[in-house]
Amino acid sequence: MLKILLPVDGSDNARKAVADFIPLLNWYAEKPELHLLNVQYPLRGNVALFINQADIKQYHQEEGLKELQGTRALLDQAGVAYQYHIVVGDPAEMIVRFASEKQFNQIVMGPRGAGGIQGLLLGSVTSKVMQLASTPVLLIK
Repeated sequence: MLKILLPVDGSDNARKAVADFIPLLNWYAEKPELHLLNVQYPLRGNVALFINQADIKQYHQEEGLKELQGTRALLDQAGVAYQYHIVVGDPAEMIVRFASEKQFNQIVMGPRGAGGIQGLLLGSVTSKVMQLASTPVLLIK
């Protein structure tokens, strides 16, 4: 079965990419297995010294679910089945690692996300994913 990874950061651009991708699902010979991935940035500084790991994990889960909420609603409304995952780390590196480890056939993402520093044509995370990934990347404009 074809497995597709959809990285989602909670931005309008990411939500639009997924919304524009939903009609394209009919292009595939067989219905692909969709996985949403939200990558949370690690907490900065010495926060981990003062807060226990369970609370930090719960915080990342809650923030990830908030960022996935709009995209999940789109897919639910369209009747599209999916799984979701929340991980912590550098977004581009985690997207590439997750896609490789879980043997995804394709990564589908928008050209820009929520990042503050953006390249001239592509967002920094998108650009880095395209450089590092051995998995094919489909950009949805």
